[in-house]
Amino acid sequence: MATEIKLPRLGQGMESGTVVRWLKQEGERVEKGEPLYELDTEKVTQEVEADASGVLLKIAVQEGEVPVGQTIAVIGEEGEDVPESEPEPEPEAAEVEEAPEEEGSRAPARDEERERAREAPAAAEPAEPQPATMADGRVKASPLARRIAREKGLELAEIRGTGPEGRIVAEDVERALAAPAPARAPAAAPAEPEVVPLTTLRKTIARRLTEAWEAPVFQITMSADMARAQEVRARLVELTREGETKPTVSDVLTKACAVALMRHPEVNAHYADQAVRRFPTADVGMAVATDRGLLVPVIRGAERLTLAEIAAARADLVTRAREAKLQQADLEGGTFTVSNLGMYGVDQFVAVLNPPQVAILAVGAIEEKPVVVDGDLEIKPMMSLTLTCDHRAVDGAVASEFLGTVRAFLEEPGLAL
Repeated sequence: MATEIKLPRLGQGMESGTVVRWLKQEGERVEKGEPLYELDTEKVTQEVEADASGVLLKIAVQEGEVPVGQTIAVIGEEGEDVPESEPEPEPEAAEVEEAPEEEGSRAPARDEERERAREAPAAAEPAEPQPATMADGRVKASPLARRIAREKGLELAEIRGTGPEGRIVAEDVERALAAPAPARAPAAAPAEPEVVPLTTLRKTIARRLTEAWEAPVFQITMSADMARAQEVRARLVELTREGETKPTVSDVLTKACAVALMRHPEVNAHYADQAVRRFPTADVGMAVATDRGLLVPVIRGAERLTLAEIAAARADLVTRAREAKLQQADLEGGTFTVSNLGMYGVDQFVAVLNPPQVAILAVGAIEEKPVVVDGDLEIKPMMSLTLTCDHRAVDGAVASEFLGTVRAFLEEPGLAL
């Protein structure tokens, strides 16, 4: 019996996703658990596995945004009748807002040929160009036209469409590329600002940061002497075998925070629905800058891991974050976040809360500074630590004790091991 493949809910609060490309074509054999298509959600683009084994009888949605629960394909036995389902929008389905696709994820050549074949009738007899923007601001364009425009850095809103009802097709984009620069972007006096539509990820970031600013937060700052942490890190690097990940000061910091969270459970918590949820393990999130925006993958149970294990987990997550290969599960469930801008030369900064977490630590650069020790002036490698807390869950005294513990562990890492 044929199985309808519906768009899954991959995370709490997910209402829709964007089908980027299919990894199987109609008529191909599919095994349960085998990657079937790529899906772009608010946070990541990931491969989704098939729910059943059989032949891919029908792809109902080639690409585009789809609500959770909608049928996007049918898997069954060869020759089996495809069950009737509610008609899906045709890629005038392309008449939706531009959905971000992962850099580098493009359809195979045969998909592009098929798309060009669909557009051929409209391109053979170019119609009078019409505006491609609807009254509600959405741009009408074929998936292939969107892909080419994105790769070439063209704004679809600036291209005149010759397809049905002004829809932009691939040939329209190619004509715009071939036109002299002044024809594509006439000089303006004064020059018009560039308008960059928000991607799905940036919309999510904007929404979550807005939520963060609604929380009554406060900050406290301490400085840590990083001499011993640097010595420990250097010694660990010497002991690292070929092929293993070299620990960084950030890994020492992650371990120090994780153990401190176990001693101060009030900080290892979420605030939601007028209640505080305290967690038994330290799942520490790391703020990672990517081309798509800020992501916070999570190292789980960091208090139980060795520095070598933390280093390996960190390297894996950061690599996959920058290659857009994170899974939804990599980003969920963090209980505390560390944001380190020290590598950018930032002395000190305040990080914005990552709700529903109740605290986030902002870390600055390690700098040689004069410090008074027993009445004598010494030069020490000092690092700024600024803790932002949600006052609904964490009081100033608790925050100070927690940050003091983190500082103690950094100044003598053996205490956290």
